[in-house]
Order: sequence, then structure tokens, then C-alpha cells
Amino acid sequence: MSFHALHHGELPLVLPNAWDVPSALAFVRAGFPAVGTTSFGVASALGRPDGDRATGAANAELARRLARLPVYVTMDIEDAYTDEPERAADYAAGLGAIAGVNIEDSTAGRLVPPAAHAAKVAAVKERCPGLFVNARVDTYWFGQDAEIAATVARATRYAEAGADGVFVPGVTDPDVLRTLADAIPVPLNVLAVPGLSPAALGELGVRRISTGSLPYRAAMRAALTAAEAVRDGGAVPDATPYAELQAELTAHARAEDG
Repeated sequence: MSFHALHHGELPLVLPNAWDVPSALAFVRAGFPAVGTTSFGVASALGRPDGDRATGAANAELARRLARLPVYVTMDIEDAYTDEPERAADYAAGLGAIAGVNIEDSTAGRLVPPAAHAAKVAAVKERCPGLFVNARVDTYWFGQDAEIAATVARATRYAEAGADGVFVPGVTDPDVLRTLADAIPVPLNVLAVPGLSPAALGELGVRRISTGSLPYRAAMRAALTAAEAVRDGGAVPDATPYAELQAELTAHARAEDG
């Protein structure tokens, strides 16, 4: 089944978001058919805040290292690290053998004009017609023009420019989700919503569910819990055995080198 087809299955595509090779390998081991990345996780691992165009080189390197995974890979590339559509296309084309990209219509926490983002989408699709371009609409995420009409207008413009899907993070109201799904002409992607299962979100019209930075943030919490348990003499939590992770990384490194 193609990556595009995964957005039209019986249930929405649940896309876990990795921040490095080991996290991606863990998601592959768990049986996910596709793996995304989280710009927050990649930026945080570099000691940088999300959205300040600091992860371009790291994301490109991560894409190269994930290209041999036996699942589809889609990269979160923030705003493509540029205001220029052709440079955005250059960046996307340089990511190599991946299935898709996620491009957001905000820079440094502020929405950009929809025409500017549509131009990026169009440039990327012209350069990489087979790439699944997921256009992110940040109206609800940043609380700017956070209402249905403005969100649908942006999403429709991006779809007309060639976007294969639209991501609207920050929406949790079922009625709003249903309205957006009905009005947007391409598959709707949202973040996981507490209390709403994939089946329930699918009934609302959602076709893709991203975990976003949740796994990364959960991993940070788990790391702290483990360290505190050792310090305080508490019960040490379960962890993936060293030998298992080492074997996975060794096999992945050999595939990269081979």
C-alpha cells in the first residue's frame, strides 16, 4: 500500500513522530507502517527551541539516516527554513528517499500570508510531484484567526496549490473537527485528541493522527523518573534491554554503510 493510500484506509493513519534513529527504530519494531519526525524533538535534542529555523541541517541528516527504514518516512521541516518557494523546493528535494514532508504556514510563531505558503507548496510539488506534501495550518495552534472559515480558506488554498493533505494541530472539539474534515478537500491530519480513539476520530472524518512531540516529551519524563528512582532508592522502571538496542543500531548502521 502506498503512503498516499494509507490516508484512505478503514481507520486513520496513526503516525508516530521520531526525533532520532533509535526512536524511529522503536516505532518500526512496534509495527507502524510509517514514521514521521517532530521538529520540536529534533530542535530540543540540539538544545534549541522549536520553530527558529535551527534544525535544517539536522533534519536533512536525519532524513538520510532514516531513508533505509522498511517503512514510509515523512519529515517535519517547519517552514522549510526559508521564505523563498524555490529554496523550499530545493530543501525538500534534497531530503532524498522519503515519502512526504510537513510544512507549516507560520514562522517564529506567527502566521504567514496564505499566498506565501501556497507558493511554497506549489514549488515543492512541482519539483517533487511524488512527495506527499502535508500543509500545516497553524490558526488554532497559535490562536491566530482561530476560527473555521479562516482555517478552511487557508487549507483550500494549499490544496489548490497541490497539497496532498492538511494538518490542523490544536483542534480538539469534535464538531469543529467534523466541519473541517467535511470542508477541506484533502485528508485532514490532527494531533491525537485525549478521549477520542482513532476510530472515533475517523468517524469525524480525520484521516491521519500525529503524535507530535508527545513521545519525545514522554521519553524526557521517563528518563527523569529513572534517574530519580536510582537516586532515591525507588523501583527502577522497565527499560528496553541494552543488547536489543545495540543489535538494532548495529544492523541499521550496517545497512547505512552497505
